Amino acid sequence: MKKTIAAVSASLLLLVLIAVSLRAGAVPVPLRELWASLTLQESPASFIVLQYRLPRVIVAVLAGFGLATAGLILQSIIRNPLASPDVIGITKGAGFTAATVIFLFPHAPGFVLPVAAFAGAIIALLALLLLSRKMTLPPASFALVGVAVGAVFQAGIQYLLVKYPSDVNMALLWMSGSLWGRGWPHVWSLLPWIAVLLPIAWLQYAKLNVLQLGDEGGSALGLNVSKQRLMLLLLAVALTGSAVAAVGAIGFIGLIAPHIARLLVGGRHQWMLPLAALIGADLMLLGDIAGRLILIPREVPVGITTAVLGAPYFIYLLRRERLKTK
Repeated sequence: MKKTIAAVSASLLLLVLIAVSLRAGAVPVPLRELWASLTLQESPASFIVLQYRLPRVIVAVLAGFGLATAGLILQSIIRNPLASPDVIGITKGAGFTAATVIFLFPHAPGFVLPVAAFAGAIIALLALLLLSRKMTLPPASFALVGVAVGAVFQAGIQYLLVKYPSDVNMALLWMSGSLWGRGWPHVWSLLPWIAVLLPIAWLQYAKLNVLQLGDEGGSALGLNVSKQRLMLLLLAVALTGSAVAAVGAIGFIGLIAPHIARLLVGGRHQWMLPLAALIGADLMLLGDIAGRLILIPREVPVGITTAVLGAPYFIYLLRRERLKTK
């Protein structure tokens, strides 16, 4: 019963946030005009709602789904509560290769950016695993290795900013993580990835449950632990890369959403996976709404607002895990 209530509450909250996001901004949209626009009736707000705010909301929801699911997969297979795409450097790796495409190949086809981000996420993951040598490091140590990997890619991004100063404004907005200017082309580039990868991730709940028993427990139940872990890692990387390509390097969604889901429904992945995805979309929309209302008519990038929410929670987790290792 508790699990159903949590899922329904997260779904209802998502619907409310979608409505608020479609209405809020420098030009508020009355509820009656919003309804008329969504039902394709004549309305003065139709252009704003359908061409600007609706695709922005869809991109936010899809990216929230992807980042939160990737974070939960990483935390589960690494058995590390501090693991998330941004904390362990995968987001920065995806951001670096995506930024390289933006700077060097500004007229590349739309499908190139997600592929480049995916490749960068893979490179970051390989570097992380190579440096850590094994995936069962104490949580704080693993996070520190990820911070180091992310710092290297961040240095590469800074180099690109210095080398190509003419595009610095656009690049800084993208790399801080933003939904500004997201339109239907971004929806169509992100939707196929999430539509394919998310159901695949949800169908892996049984394997993720088994992996919680440890390598020996999983092997005893007939699971090829190394192979499944690698496949799940690649799945998390693909989700991260596609989301980063669409919205930039937005942090902490993949860290916070899985923890909230775990607190609400326990450690069974058949419940955690869909709930974490919903919470990730809720957090993304909440951060975007806050960023649009704080400095009207200007916008604060959603990556900044989510960092304000997530950084204190990360410090709390880091402190908690450090106390556990003593």
